[in-house]
Amino acid sequence: MKAGILLAIVGTFAALALIGCAATASTPSGQATQSKVKTVEVSDDDFNKQKDIVKDITIAAGETFQVILSSNASTGFSWSENATIGDAAVLQQVTHDYNEPNASGVVGAAGTEVWTFKSLHTGSTTVTNEYSRPWEGGEKGVWTFALNVTVK
Repeated sequence: MKAGILLAIVGTFAALALIGCAATASTPSGQATQSKVKTVEVSDDDFNKQKDIVKDITIAAGETFQVILSSNASTGFSWSENATIGDAAVLQQVTHDYNEPNASGVVGAAGTEVWTFKSLHTGSTTVTNEYSRPWEGGEKGVWTFALNVTVK
């Protein structure tokens, strides 16, 4: 009986170890690597200091990156779902998501909007977006964001 329990415990630890190893990739030399997506993030504090923000990013062809911008849906404002990409041959938008605020129980807390982009070819382009109330007569471009992207 005790041997069976011990065998079950050892088997469980072995399975967990294999699962943990599967989470990392390895290079030809056998060194483990973690894949990390580059991000450009702008908070509401940043936008409250400066309404029009421009950032730069350099990535390799074929890489993906994320843009994370503060957003508060409770105010009626939102970022454009589809960012404007200057050269669609260089870059494409893959996804766009709204993430609820982390602060539970705080009415009116800001969340984030996240766009994922994939570089297609070497070159340069610009990604732009504006924070507006999208209905007719609503405020337009209260905050603007531009990202200069260089793909090498």
